[in-house]
Amino acid sequence: MVNRLWQMLLGWGAVGVVYHLTDTFQTAGTVLKPSVIDRMIPFSPGGIWLYLSFFIIIPLAYLTCPAHRLRWLRNAMMLTALLSGMVYLVWPTTMVYPAFLEDSLSARMLSALAAVDSRQNCLPSLHMALTVLSVWALSSRHLWKTGLYMLWCLAIGFSILQLRRHLFVDLLSGAGLALGVGALLWRFMLITPSGHKESAHG
Repeated sequence: MVNRLWQMLLGWGAVGVVYHLTDTFQTAGTVLKPSVIDRMIPFSPGGIWLYLSFFIIIPLAYLTCPAHRLRWLRNAMMLTALLSGMVYLVWPTTMVYPAFLEDSLSARMLSALAAVDSRQNCLPSLHMALTVLSVWALSSRHLWKTGLYMLWCLAIGFSILQLRRHLFVDLLSGAGLALGVGALLWRFMLITPSGHKESAHG
C-alpha cells in the first residue's frame, strides 16, 4: 500500500506541478470557440459532483489496479503531463467561461473550483486524459466492470462540458493524447496483451 501511495504521489503530483508551473509562465491564451456539441449541452452547476468524482477515480486506479500496471500508470501520467505542458507553453488556450448567479451548494462548489483552477491550459484537457488513463489501468477481463468504468469516464467527460470547464475539442485531444502515450508505454514497458510484463528473457 505504501508503494502504491508513493507511485500516486509521483505520477499525480507531477501533473499538478506541470499544470501550475505552465499556468504561471505562459502568455495570454488563444480563445477557443465552442463547437456544435458544446452548444448542445446546457450549462449547469449541478455537474460539479460528477466532475469532482475525478478525485475518486484516480486514487482508485492507483490503489486497486493490477500491480504490474502501477508503474505504467505513473509513467503514463507523467509523460502525458509533460507533453500537455509543452502545448500549454507553446500554444496556450482559454475559453469564455459563463457567469452564473445561482446560489446553491453546487454553484458554490463550482465557484470555489473556478477560484483555484487555471483559466487557461484548456487544450488538451488533463482532466480527461488522466481519467482515460485511470480507466485503462482499472480495466479487466470482466466486461461488465470495464463497462462501468468506461461509463464513469464518459459521465466525467459530460460533466466537464456541462460545467464549461473545457470544450469538446479539449476533451478529444486529452483523450487522444492519453491513448497515444498509454499505448506507447504499454509497448515500451513490454506489457503483453494478457496484461503481464514479459520477462527480460522474453
